[in-house]
Amino acid sequence: MTETSPAPTVWARRPRRERPGLSVERIVAEAVSLMDAEGIEALTMRALGARLGAGATSMYRHVANRDELLELAVDLVYAEIEVPQCDNPEGWRAALTGYAQSMRSMVVRHGWIAAALPGVGLYYLGPNMLRLNNSLVEVFLAAGFPMAEINIGISTVLGYVVGMSAAEASWLTKVARCGKSEQELVDELWPVFERAISAHPRVAESIAARSESIEARAETDLCAVRDAKFRYGLDRLLDGLQTRLTGPAR
Repeated sequence: MTETSPAPTVWARRPRRERPGLSVERIVAEAVSLMDAEGIEALTMRALGARLGAGATSMYRHVANRDELLELAVDLVYAEIEVPQCDNPEGWRAALTGYAQSMRSMVVRHGWIAAALPGVGLYYLGPNMLRLNNSLVEVFLAAGFPMAEINIGISTVLGYVVGMSAAEASWLTKVARCGKSEQELVDELWPVFERAISAHPRVAESIAARSESIEARAETDLCAVRDAKFRYGLDRLLDGLQTRLTGPAR
């Protein structure tokens, strides 16, 4: 008899009977905790079993493999994302901005997700992921976007948010691991950065102009600088989407 191969996604197979003291929910929550602390590379069934005080056999009764575990972990953290309700065509930008900020916060909390998404984002079958997408479709519909463009629009916003947030999460992880504050690390790296761009005058000019703009707005706090950078790109992306509805944004 040929052995049946695992389903291509955890959402395609029937749930298995839970065993006392160990559940899928507990396993997935611990997997998220492990990756938050040590990164996605640290997630192995053996390491997770050690944290749970469970053997590999017990683990595999609940999840077939590491890929299934990652799918479940991604869907769990997707429950943290909120999409503000949009009841009128004028509210779509505010709703998408609220979603983008919520998604950004989630990615920064769980920096490992950027590496996990390419492997699980093809299916969109997790209940929290489907709930989120359904809410986003409603926002785009309320705005007046044609149905044929909505999935592409959602993917465009998602791609920007994940890309920017993953870079931010990577930076903040580096800060945390070096044992210094963000400002201390920037002060330490700044002379190295200035030497590196000295041979590239246009880069140096653009950095100087940005610094002057930040100082003019009193945004000297590095967290505020990161917020402003994220919001600038998001606003320009939404401006582009707006041209599909009303022409160039004013």
